[in-house]
Amino acid sequence: MGFASGLIGGFTLTASVLYLSATYHRQQRLRQSLALRQQSLVLTNVVDPLPPQPPPTAREARISIAETAKDFWNEKVERTVSSIEGMNWSDVWLSAEEKVAAVWGKVMKTSGEEVPSPNMKGS
Repeated sequence: MGFASGLIGGFTLTASVLYLSATYHRQQRLRQSLALRQQSLVLTNVVDPLPPQPPPTAREARISIAETAKDFWNEKVERTVSSIEGMNWSDVWLSAEEKVAAVWGKVMKTSGEEVPSPNMKGS
C-alpha cells in the first residue's frame, strides 16, 4: 500500500469514526433533553397543577347560502337513491316491454303488415 492511499484510507476511517461518534452523542443528548423536559413538566404539574379550563361557550354558526344549497341537493339525492333502491325492477321491465310492444304494434299497423299478438310465442 502506498503512502497516498494509506494516508487517504486513514483519514477516511478517522473521519467516519468521528462523524458517527458525534452523531451518536448528539442523538443521546436530544433524548436526554426530551426526557428531562418531560420529567420537569410532570413534577411541575404535581406541585403546581394548571387551573382547569373554563367550559366552552355556545356558538351559533351562520349558515351560508352555499351550505343551504348543499343540504337541499343532498336531500334530493338521498330521496332519489332511496326511491331507486325501493323500486321493483321486474315491474319496470314488464312495463317497458308493454310500451315497446304497443309502439311496435302501431308502427306495424301503419305499414300494413300483420302484427303478431304479444302473448303468442314464435313457432
